Amino acid sequence: MTVRYPITGGTATAIAASVEEGVRRGALAAGDALPSVRALAAELAVSPATVAAAYQRLRDRGIVVTAGRHGTRVRAVTPISTSRAVRSVPLPAGVRDLSDGEPDPALLPDLAPVLRAVADELAAGAAMPLRYADAGPLPELLDRARTRLPQLPRDAAYTLVNGALDGLDRLLDARLRPGDRVAVEDPGWAALLDLVAARGLVPVSMPVDDEGPTTDGVRAALAAGARAAIVTVRAQNPTGASVSAARAAALRPLLRDVFVIEDDHAGELAAVPLHPVASGPAWAFLRSASKPYGPDLRCAVLAGDAETVSRVAGRLRLGAGWVSGLLQRTLLALWTDPEVAAGIAAAGRVYDERRSALLAALHARGLAATGRTGINVWVPVPDETGAVASLRDAGYAVTPGHVFRTATGPGIRLTIATLRPEEADPLAAAVAAAVHPHPGALR
Repeated sequence: MTVRYPITGGTATAIAASVEEGVRRGALAAGDALPSVRALAAELAVSPATVAAAYQRLRDRGIVVTAGRHGTRVRAVTPISTSRAVRSVPLPAGVRDLSDGEPDPALLPDLAPVLRAVADELAAGAAMPLRYADAGPLPELLDRARTRLPQLPRDAAYTLVNGALDGLDRLLDARLRPGDRVAVEDPGWAALLDLVAARGLVPVSMPVDDEGPTTDGVRAALAAGARAAIVTVRAQNPTGASVSAARAAALRPLLRDVFVIEDDHAGELAAVPLHPVASGPAWAFLRSASKPYGPDLRCAVLAGDAETVSRVAGRLRLGAGWVSGLLQRTLLALWTDPEVAAGIAAAGRVYDERRSALLAALHARGLAATGRTGINVWVPVPDETGAVASLRDAGYAVTPGHVFRTATGPGIRLTIATLRPEEADPLAAAVAAAVHPHPGALR
């Protein structure tokens, strides 16, 4: 149903500003439909071309999305700060939250002793990049990063950014311009799709299977004019796909002439080998510290060709300046602590156990769930809305697949980070009932 927020304005700029104000105030919520171009033009006594231009500006800014017969709607996530909370409707009491995509807090390293060690190091007179002129990546941290990434070219340039999404944002800015087409995994990371929209880029679907982007999908995306491709090399969100050695070998010659960004957000938690896919002159690789060490550790290693990394580092200096030296020293201490390394390895095994238990239970009920590695499981469903509502009634909150998709079929994402193995069977039964709600459903 079209919302009745009173859009005003006599020019494209004014109409777009009115819609943006509605989103900012919360009067226009995620998913709300805007009037059709002709209906709003008649209401405001302007030409349809004026309304169409306003809607185009809103699409270019990532505020609305046009979906064929479904009309123009407010995006699920927009680049506008609003007064509404991220989760506007709290979960009912007793509902198990499997929707957040977060690591298990109980499996994150204890930062207290690491921070104490960093404080002791500073007290002992260790140099800190506190002055603007001295700030930047710590050489010892970059040296350690090189040793931790032997799969990358030896001549790669390195720097640091404030997390994976910050790195992706800066890389897209460094190499692409509004209107450029970029191949994105489908289904793929919802935050990346929102970022692509906010940058005015055009996403091109690149379907994935258990081994990463399919070769046919990559060929089709390139044929559609994609100038860049973003590939999650391990623990893809939401499907758990990881690029195999065979798939990487097949993709490298296809991706030689485009800018390739490889996202290894799971890093040390991934239980499968890393197989890079970039082979051309323009490429970048990101490894975030958030999943293994904690989301608040806003630090990611960025490697790539010298030109790309130089552009990112130079632009960073004109804005935020650098990644905090305190964060850098904390990450370096985490990387060099044997107990932390053992804990990360143990956490990876726990996630594998939890994910495998749920996959086995789902497969036993005939459901085509995927999740080769990582903390999420993807389940194709015929009706996302019905499945999400049914699972909510059964006591589980999951994420509808539409926030991850551009052209592929419907599904739901379940985060297994905190799911105990003994919870897998009851959850699988609830998912089966949600997917097959009629008599004779799979048991």
